[in-house]
Amino acid sequence: MPTDEPGASPDEPPAGRPTGPPGGSPDELADLRARLSAVEAHEARLDRQLEASQASQGRHRARSLLAVLLILLACVLTPLGAVAVWAKSQVGDTDRYVATMAPLARDPAVKAAVTNRVTDAIMQQIPVDSLLDNVAPDDRPKLGALLNGIGQALTSGLTGFVHTQVQRVVDSDAFVTIWTDVNREAHAAIDRMLTGQGGGAVEIRNDTVVLDLAPVIARVKTALVDNGLSVASKIPEIHTSYTLVQSDAIPKVRTGLRLLDLAGFWVPVLALACAVGGVLLAGRRRRAAVTAALGMAAGALLLGLGLSVFRAVYLDRLPAGVDQAAAQAVYDTLVRYLRSAVRVIIALGLVVALGAWISGGGRWARTVRGGWHAALGSARNTAERAGLRLGPVGRFVHRWKAWLGWAAVAGAALAFVLWSYPTVLVTLCLALALVGVLAVLELLDEPGRPEGGAPAST
Repeated sequence: MPTDEPGASPDEPPAGRPTGPPGGSPDELADLRARLSAVEAHEARLDRQLEASQASQGRHRARSLLAVLLILLACVLTPLGAVAVWAKSQVGDTDRYVATMAPLARDPAVKAAVTNRVTDAIMQQIPVDSLLDNVAPDDRPKLGALLNGIGQALTSGLTGFVHTQVQRVVDSDAFVTIWTDVNREAHAAIDRMLTGQGGGAVEIRNDTVVLDLAPVIARVKTALVDNGLSVASKIPEIHTSYTLVQSDAIPKVRTGLRLLDLAGFWVPVLALACAVGGVLLAGRRRRAAVTAALGMAAGALLLGLGLSVFRAVYLDRLPAGVDQAAAQAVYDTLVRYLRSAVRVIIALGLVVALGAWISGGGRWARTVRGGWHAALGSARNTAERAGLRLGPVGRFVHRWKAWLGWAAVAGAALAFVLWSYPTVLVTLCLALALVGVLAVLELLDEPGRPEGGAPAST
């Protein structure tokens, strides 16, 4: 243990230690000031980093919120876009409209309803009294009395004869042609139909959409005359109507369809832009892509369910005298392409969601990709053992495989967009073609092979 020197005062500094002012030497004070400045500078940097982190978190939250809003907007616009494209196609594409209406010409319920409607219209115009014109004047009183006695039976028999002739016309190929021609000529009036203005073969009368059957009646008049009912030649031109749609909601639906028709194809473009923007702004883009795809598919599914619900409500609210089977056939025919669009959107959403999920970093996604690479790699090795040499092709694919893959995706998307009214089958075929192209790229790839050299040893 050290001991103090004898005679030294405890308050005196040890021998050899420099003495100075009570606050320390100038060097020590400068060192303390330097350390204090360093601490203050470090604290200032921490404060700035904290502020930057908080600002970054704020911007991240704002971007995430905007991404969610854009994806939700895309999901909402998806069913509206499907209806807009459907309305635009019915107005702007004559062939599409005729193709929509064509199946009704062979629908049994519609043919029966048209037959009854035309028969009633003709029977109201046949001048039965003219049947006596060719009878001798002396015999007319007797025949008149006879007709008065059997008038009801005669009317029933004449109605049956007219009904048979009408049915023959309706069941013939001529009716299909007439139906097509009527609807082709009526297509010019569709815009007036949407705006509520009358005129043309198709028009809206209050809450009813009707189709003029005058060409059918003219054809039946000719058939009646050819079959011996010469009095039918005196039937004037009849413009009777066949009800296509009848509902008190038509004015509201007409307004909505008019707006969607004006919007046209911009609504689905806006929906797609919102989905892409939401994915790009999201922090986890693959998860956002899966969510957007499934959300848009769900929006289309809701539209499909809405069409089914509206169908039931529409049929329940029809007047008592309306043929339910014919009204059901007309409704199903009018919306069949819209239902097809719903199925296409659902299929496309599922395909995109599946592709985004497989490209992600989840355990099951990595397992699927591993199996894909292993299977195709095994096939490539087998081909190489059989003598296949890719040479520059393999090296080129290995270097640019990612870009080539994205080019294939862009090509499939462009083909889908440019395809006129794609179906579910077209969507699935394009998806399978894309998978096939990606498989070919994987087979042509030669990983680990140096430029111009042999395969790298493993």
